[in-house]
Amino acid sequence: MTLRAKLLLAQAPLAVALVLVCLLSVVTISSLGSHSQTILKDNYRSVLAVQRMLEALERLEDSASLFLLKAVPDEERQKVAEYRRQFDNELKVQEGNITEHGEEDVTQRLRKLWLSHQEKFDHLQQLSDPEEARRFYFAELEPTFHAVKTEAETILAMNQDAMVRKSENVRRIAERLNTITSVAMLGVLLLGLFLSITFTRRLLRPLAELSQATHRIGEGDFTVRAEVRGTDELAHLASDFNTMASHLSEYRNSSLGELLQVQQAAQAAIDSLPDPVVVFGIAGDVRNVNRAAETLLGLVLESYTTDPLKEVEPSVRAGLERLYTHVLSGKGPYTPKGFEEAVRVSSSEGDRYLLPRAIPVYEPQGGIVGATVILQDVTRLRRFDELKNDMMATVAHEFRTPLTSLRMAIHLCLEQAVGPVTEKQADLLYAAREDCERLQAMVDDLLDLSRIETGRVEMRKRPTSITALMEAALETHRVLSEERGVPLVVTPLPVDEEVLADPERVALVLSNLVSNALRHTPTGGQITLRAQPADGWVRFEVSDTGAGIPEEYRSHLFEKFFRVPGTLADGAGLGLFIAKEIVDGHGGEIGVKTEEGQGSTFWFTLPLVTGTNLKETA
Repeated sequence: MTLRAKLLLAQAPLAVALVLVCLLSVVTISSLGSHSQTILKDNYRSVLAVQRMLEALERLEDSASLFLLKAVPDEERQKVAEYRRQFDNELKVQEGNITEHGEEDVTQRLRKLWLSHQEKFDHLQQLSDPEEARRFYFAELEPTFHAVKTEAETILAMNQDAMVRKSENVRRIAERLNTITSVAMLGVLLLGLFLSITFTRRLLRPLAELSQATHRIGEGDFTVRAEVRGTDELAHLASDFNTMASHLSEYRNSSLGELLQVQQAAQAAIDSLPDPVVVFGIAGDVRNVNRAAETLLGLVLESYTTDPLKEVEPSVRAGLERLYTHVLSGKGPYTPKGFEEAVRVSSSEGDRYLLPRAIPVYEPQGGIVGATVILQDVTRLRRFDELKNDMMATVAHEFRTPLTSLRMAIHLCLEQAVGPVTEKQADLLYAAREDCERLQAMVDDLLDLSRIETGRVEMRKRPTSITALMEAALETHRVLSEERGVPLVVTPLPVDEEVLADPERVALVLSNLVSNALRHTPTGGQITLRAQPADGWVRFEVSDTGAGIPEEYRSHLFEKFFRVPGTLADGAGLGLFIAKEIVDGHGGEIGVKTEEGQGSTFWFTLPLVTGTNLKETA
């Protein structure tokens, strides 16, 4: 018997049980429907007939009052005939639908009274004397009317009571059938489920044999074999499995030594590296580490350790997770942008700084199967960088005093405080003053850079008007923009709002962006300042109509000392770097949108004032 046939046989009891349940449900529903149909057939038609008779009788009574007045139009006589015909028709329906005990006698009395009522009604129509007609109506016709109505209501009550009684019987029958059906359905389903589970368990027994054998082979026991008898697909699968196990055993005996040698050589190679190396699998699990990682990070890879990163410092662990997530998500290798991404690790020799980088591990078909993270020790390089920054700060600070004296001397000469100067001397002094101003700007940038990198810049955040920030930036550069013929335009906000920011630092950011725009916008161009609130943030934009920035330089715009090659920009290339550090200090973002020949738009975001962040600042 094939595996398919066995599977169908195992499910057959459950299918039979479902069929029996369906048949039982159909029988139960049919039984309830027949009882409900009996109520409709036996009683509801009589109730409806009696109600229509009563309606016709009431209309006849209303018409009788008109005959007393002897003012009966032809239309009303036609209606009287219609009401009498309607009563007769419904009475015949009732006579043909006698279902209750005593209903036939009441119906016969109703027929007699109705015939008597018709005779008296006809006699009333023939009377010409109004007084005699009134006496006949109250003495003969009206009592007959009430008698007919009473008998009709008696029939109505008998059928309504019968409907209530039969409905109660149907309810009791339904409850009994529901109980019987539920018990029967439960019993049939349990029996079908028991038989199906029994057959399925016997059918899956060979799979358990195969599973156990596979587990033992996974543990390295290549001598195990699956013992499955029969001629079905599982027996053929067990035979193929045993053949595979034999081949694996032979392959292991022939190549295991070579594989171990290769593994030992690879481990020795990564152990010889002075920097920590961590190899992650496709699921983010640690596959291998070198001795430097064990020594510096405290990362030990043991078979009993479920989480090798558990003992690693939180900052290092977060960096490792970020890097291997970047690589395993398909974004390619990760290269750090600067020493600021280095993580600090405590060691017996003092604090050490490790700069992480990551590369993917590919399988032969090209898919990513892991990630290798290398933590380069940049402690000495970082110290050299700090010494360089300290030296730059010291030089800038010492340079500031003589530069101030030089600016003051040039200013006094231009003001002719020490004597008159010629026109050529004045030109030379103006040029010298401009150079001094540029030197002063460079010194200020270097000092700001030093404060930022040493963490001595404190952001004094407070609610600040957006319009005031943009107007202050506009006023600072208004004279220069007029001299260069480049108008500054501020797009007004519909409603002035406030941001939570340090106004002096944000003014420096706007000043740097506007100053750069003025340098790169030709005469006749335009610079636009705008602010756009959205989702709790404000996006400030400074747009120009200059030449734009080539694509290969856009990723370096916010780096220290970077200037686009071929431009005539002054300064040390620190303005955008300082602006980025200030915006980052506010929790915002900064960026640029630019196309060659179509100008540039530098933007940054600041948080709007809310009750939450205002309370945190307080």
